[in-house]
Amino acid sequence: MPLVFDKWETKDVEITDASLANYITLDAKSVPHSFGRQTKKRFEKGKMSIVERLINKVMRSGQGKRKLSGKYVRGRGSCGKKLQAMRIVEEAFSIIERETKQNPLQVLVKAIENTAPREDTTKIKRGGISYAVAVDVAPMKRVDESLKNIALAGFVGSFNKKKPAAEALAEELILASKEDTKSLSVKRKDEVERIAKSSR
Repeated sequence: MPLVFDKWETKDVEITDASLANYITLDAKSVPHSFGRQTKKRFEKGKMSIVERLINKVMRSGQGKRKLSGKYVRGRGSCGKKLQAMRIVEEAFSIIERETKQNPLQVLVKAIENTAPREDTTKIKRGGISYAVAVDVAPMKRVDESLKNIALAGFVGSFNKKKPAAEALAEELILASKEDTKSLSVKRKDEVERIAKSSR
């Protein structure tokens, strides 16, 4: 049976959030790379391995336009470099296993469940005036937002610091899996839901 990065099994990983179960795919591949095969059709990325989706988010160039903690986060030079992003995620998983004595895939799934926002706001116009209205978030969008925030927290943890990217990502995943308020992705989820609650 193939293992993720030839190290970790997927069969014992549990998904407790039933609404996300169809969108968290735990494919056991030694190299989590599908060469973009699951990007051609709508909703096809839901069938992509969750590990590869995390790697793809790590490949992005950072925040870019909006400031985060008072600064623009521009990435760490791994934009578009999939092998480098894979190495970062694999090292992060090794750190998680060493520190928590758990399967890192289970930690990743738990982190996604804890950081996926259930409610968000959207703008509607009535009579030329814009209103912010609370809306429920679709399950695939919840997984996307969660992975984006986890990867972004990894950027922030290692941006202009001596801490390696893998260590920052591992720390974020561990904190998010425990729903710790020190986790940036948990803070962002709480903030989004708080704004949505006030817009009801």
